[in-house]
Amino acid sequence: MGRAEARQARQRGARRAKKAKPTGIRRFFTWRKLLGTFLGFCLLAMGAFFVIYLLVPVPSANAQAEMQSNVYKYSNGKILARTGKINREIVGLEKIPKDVQDTFVAAENKTFYKDSGVDFKGTARGLMNTLTGKGKQGGSTITQQYVKNYYLNQDQTVTRKLKELVISLKVDQKKDKSEILAGYINTSYYGRSAYGIQAAAQAYYRKDAKDLNVAEGAYLAALLQAPSQYDLAVATETGKKLVTERWNYVLDNMVEEGWLDSGKRAGLKFPKPKEPKAAPGMEGQTGYLVDAANAELERQNISEEQIKAGGWTITLNIDEKRQKQLVKSVNKQLEERLDRKKDKADATVQAGATSVDPKTGHVVALYGGIGATEHWLSNATRRDYQPASTFKPVVLASALENGAETQDGVKIGLKTKYDGTSKRPVEGSDTPFAPENEDDRDYGPVSVQRATNSSINSVFAQMIVDVTPAKAKKTALDLGMKDGKDFPERPAMSLGTMGASTWDMAGVYATFDNHGKKVTPTIVKSAERQSTKADLDDPIGDQKISREAADTTTAAMTGVVKSGSGTNAAGDYQAAGKTGTSENNRSAWFVGYTPELVTAVALFGEDPKGGQVTLTNTVNEGRANGGGVPAKIWKQYTTGALDDEAASAEFDLEIAEGATADPDPTPTETPSETPSETPSEKPTKTPKDKPTRTPTDKPTRTPTDDPTQTPTETPTITPPTDPGDGGPGGPNGNPVVKP
Repeated sequence: MGRAEARQARQRGARRAKKAKPTGIRRFFTWRKLLGTFLGFCLLAMGAFFVIYLLVPVPSANAQAEMQSNVYKYSNGKILARTGKINREIVGLEKIPKDVQDTFVAAENKTFYKDSGVDFKGTARGLMNTLTGKGKQGGSTITQQYVKNYYLNQDQTVTRKLKELVISLKVDQKKDKSEILAGYINTSYYGRSAYGIQAAAQAYYRKDAKDLNVAEGAYLAALLQAPSQYDLAVATETGKKLVTERWNYVLDNMVEEGWLDSGKRAGLKFPKPKEPKAAPGMEGQTGYLVDAANAELERQNISEEQIKAGGWTITLNIDEKRQKQLVKSVNKQLEERLDRKKDKADATVQAGATSVDPKTGHVVALYGGIGATEHWLSNATRRDYQPASTFKPVVLASALENGAETQDGVKIGLKTKYDGTSKRPVEGSDTPFAPENEDDRDYGPVSVQRATNSSINSVFAQMIVDVTPAKAKKTALDLGMKDGKDFPERPAMSLGTMGASTWDMAGVYATFDNHGKKVTPTIVKSAERQSTKADLDDPIGDQKISREAADTTTAAMTGVVKSGSGTNAAGDYQAAGKTGTSENNRSAWFVGYTPELVTAVALFGEDPKGGQVTLTNTVNEGRANGGGVPAKIWKQYTTGALDDEAASAEFDLEIAEGATADPDPTPTETPSETPSETPSEKPTKTPKDKPTRTPTDKPTRTPTDDPTQTPTETPTITPPTDPGDGGPGGPNGNPVVKP
């Protein structure tokens, strides 16, 4: 190669080198520099962790010391209840069957006997979620959870998580695995105020921990992931499904690890726990109020575990005077008319009620049942019974809100005429439906107002088709009702065949009373713990339906109280409301309101095993309808709960047309008779306050969505002494949600 060629080669090489050399900001991000930075960061992190490891000691056990009393107060500051006695009994691991011990390892940490006590990946994920505000994240080992329970607290902070990591490593080095497992099982919270496996075994199965079998142990182990959500007694359908899956997951892991024979596994059945019992001091309505407050705090993202840890001062919206008035009214109108000890039928009657201030959303009074220690499930918040015809105003409100029209193209309003013929097939629906009216009565052409007053099934069945079941359901959910598998979009929905609580319906009607602006019932006024104050949601929300739709619905329901099925609720105040009696007379409702107060009252028929039974021939002869005892309870309570100023308040309504009650039309046909009921062996009761006026309702037949089926009849009995509501009936085969 000549000199010229060599020079050219050197020049080309220089140009290539100059071209390859990073310029500008790129020169700071070479792969060598990035790798060096990463390694440096790792060294710093390791160094920092080593320093933390040296500085953070294993503290003294403070789980017991952390437990404090919770104080619950009425809205006026007077103490309602004080809780805080820790339901815990430590038992040695030798007293816990080995296969039950294994259920906890299988559920939470299969590598427990091999690991170093820390899941670095899970901890890193938890730290990241804490930093980004995503909250709680699983992945901790049994050792970490034991450290959190026994040495630290439940706070979701980076500092606590780092301490948990360091202390877990030290505890794993100093303690045997058996000691850690025993500590974990004995300090964990299982729900039902039970800390530790002994308290949990008693709370769920009424036995000692030493007597638990592997199936029961697997359920208790599964509970630890979400104690309140997985408690079968109060779980939603989703919760029941999840805990069953979790139970199977635990047992399958045991088989996989060789801790349980596959043949024995195949023969195991899910061990249904016993019903909960109220804690001492929770007698009467106190337990219901405390449980409702705790449930609301959980909905506000304060975990059950945090609440049970104690130290909270929780002030309720419950008005002491109104609370006592509600209990007094139920006792006078219901309990004094029953003989629960000697009469098995009377013993099946349950009452529930929720009273709400429509301007604030505050739950000012609540009736959960005869007493939380006698009947643990709150009748105020249970959703396993049908609201029946109290749902009809929701259908009307949806029709008004959506500008719905009849099949003839007439816009629906209070004066719109419908065909009130009993068993009239609905028009315009793919689902055949021909519900029977109360007493199989034919009304002929009748206005919407008159149909509301008399709760005419055939009119509202057609109305929901006109507005469409889908739109009616959307309105219901917007107003505060809850969805579920018993809430199908079918014409029968018009008769209130879904499940709902008095709490739910009080919220729906409070929204009507509040001119369509959403009211979410809230029982907690404030909750404070040391320097922490719970950030509670505003119970008054956005406009869900127009004021005109809400006010017109209110106007329609004033007719129910003035001259319809709810006249027993009328008093020295303006009132609107709706009666409801469900299929086979299993529930009877009156939901009503004045401008200042909304109250939902319901009776439920429940046998000792929790099954739904009829209310017929219990509190009075024949049918216990919504216009009877529920309306009377409502009236006595409302009269006592309103002061003079509140009682004189008037509805401020903006409506397109007046709410005028039509005269009671003569039926187009003579009502058909139904077979008489076989006489009962029990003596006929005479109600203490038997009215003299002629009743307007008799038991209904059950309508069906299938016109080829014969409606299930409720036999005719001695007519009730109170006005009826038309009853909703309910489609044959309609699912009933069990508690």
